[in-house]
Amino acid sequence: MTKITFVSFDGATRTDVEAENGSTVMENAIRNAIPGIDAECGGACACATCHVYVDEAWADKVGEPSPMEEDMLDFAYDVRPNSRLSCQIKVKDDLDGLVVHVPERQS
Repeated sequence: MTKITFVSFDGATRTDVEAENGSTVMENAIRNAIPGIDAECGGACACATCHVYVDEAWADKVGEPSPMEEDMLDFAYDVRPNSRLSCQIKVKDDLDGLVVHVPERQS
């Protein structure tokens, strides 16, 4: 199992979850009722309601968004260089300890 830490937009709450490899960060957020992750499209990369900020220390391991994901990020609130759609981040062993921050609101 891979540990993912979700940090609330105000930094006051940190929630650690155990995630299975092959799942997505978004699926684990929904499964664990993480506030602020809406995932309206269910992980189809057809909305921006699972937007997160990848902690700077993890940016290289998570990688860059695909062109399709970049298009969808245009609809997200307060997009930053470390913005990603959590439905597009696949859980794998080398992401153990991943930290993502939930934005103040979704689009």
